[in-house]
Amino acid sequence: MSSTATPTPNAANLLAPIVEDMQQVNRVIRHRLASEVMLINQISEYIISAGGKRLRPALLLLVARALGDRTGHRHELAAVVEFIHTATLLHDDVVDESDLRRGRQTANALFGNAASVLVGDFLYSRSFQMMVGVGKMRVMEILSEATNIISEGEVLQLLNMHDADVDEARYMQVIRYKTAKLFEAAAQLGAVLSGVDATTEAAAAEFGRRIGTAFQIMDDWLDYTGTPESMGKNAGDDLREGKPTLPLIYLIERGTPAQAALAREAIEQGGTDRFDEIFDAITRSGALDHTLECAKQEAQAAAAAISSFPSSIYKESLLELCSYSTTRQS
Repeated sequence: MSSTATPTPNAANLLAPIVEDMQQVNRVIRHRLASEVMLINQISEYIISAGGKRLRPALLLLVARALGDRTGHRHELAAVVEFIHTATLLHDDVVDESDLRRGRQTANALFGNAASVLVGDFLYSRSFQMMVGVGKMRVMEILSEATNIISEGEVLQLLNMHDADVDEARYMQVIRYKTAKLFEAAAQLGAVLSGVDATTEAAAAEFGRRIGTAFQIMDDWLDYTGTPESMGKNAGDDLREGKPTLPLIYLIERGTPAQAALAREAIEQGGTDRFDEIFDAITRSGALDHTLECAKQEAQAAAAAISSFPSSIYKESLLELCSYSTTRQS
């Protein structure tokens, strides 16, 4: 029997079964972005051409394929999910005053805050036009709820900024609302398009919620371990903004008094002047190990959620996504 180690999953390999689907989604995106307003076209093209893994639309497609979808709506709804995600990025970068995303200047850094916010609004409204066109009330229910909860998550995160008393429960609530909800909606839509029963739809939703949570926890881990080249953003961005992420929360709750004081100061004051000290503290305290373990637990729960899905290359890709979520470097 061969002793060759299983290769680490990568985004290209796990999305291989839906390459043609993704190409069709890209065509829908290009078509639906068209506007008579030139600035909208400029900013939309700039954002979309920046690339990205497009994991949320891919998740919808993989679940739909895994559960036997044969409708003509999966490409349109995958594009809707990407538009909603892109709108949140435009708004996020304004709120966070970010200047780098995916290795390039953010839209707000290049075009200004006002233009970025308004084009984000355009993408939201275009996505609702598209979902109405599908003509399924269940689709409307899922996506309208998701966009509302995502907005609540954005506000919750704003309230948590520079608050050193945020605990792990409040941190997880923001993740479930702000990040994981769109993953959840994408997976759930894939199930809805396949006409499955309520139990299977709930399993798909849980998969999306868990995998979305794993991705966000890993993003917070990478904020201390990644590089601008691998991540496409500045390491320490969350620290600079005074976000109470899991490594810092762990340091406050389980570190030494000196480490806890350092973490509290970092959250309350923001900035990266003491990044090296904080990195040393979270490494020595086990905060990074704890953060990685939490991400792995979410990924394992995601895999368990779809255990009843029929065997297929699409299910295999979903399971590979679980492994990828906690081994990626960007």
